[in-house]
Amino acid sequence: MMRVFLDANVLFTAAHNPGGKAAFVIELGAAGHFEVCTSRAACREAERNLAARYPDCLQTLASMMRGISVVSMDPSCPVPDSLPPQDAVIFQSAVSCRATHFLTGDLRHFGPMMNQPQVTSSSVVVQTVASSLPA
Repeated sequence: MMRVFLDANVLFTAAHNPGGKAAFVIELGAAGHFEVCTSRAACREAERNLAARYPDCLQTLASMMRGISVVSMDPSCPVPDSLPPQDAVIFQSAVSCRATHFLTGDLRHFGPMMNQPQVTSSSVVVQTVASSLPA
């Protein structure tokens, strides 16, 4: 089964825009089309950013998290050298849980890896939410 790992910015966007594509991915997962997961670090980052900018959206995030598996991180998993430490631990969580897809909006750090699993030293396909959905 396909396992989709969500980065913190995807969680943030889904909670802030529950009618958008990021929230739709979570809905598809809850409907059983694939498994949706994230890490505790990504969830905490999304919570911090929502609390600072859109505190009214924290309850929406909490509700969405009921349909998302929170996975742990294996520090021995490979990670591209180009990632800063805060992104490396989140990416390692995706690799650790054997995610097939890593969805992120962070083009600055993950852009060079988009749709190129050979670059990540893993089988995880890095994509934006928009590129992961059919047109």
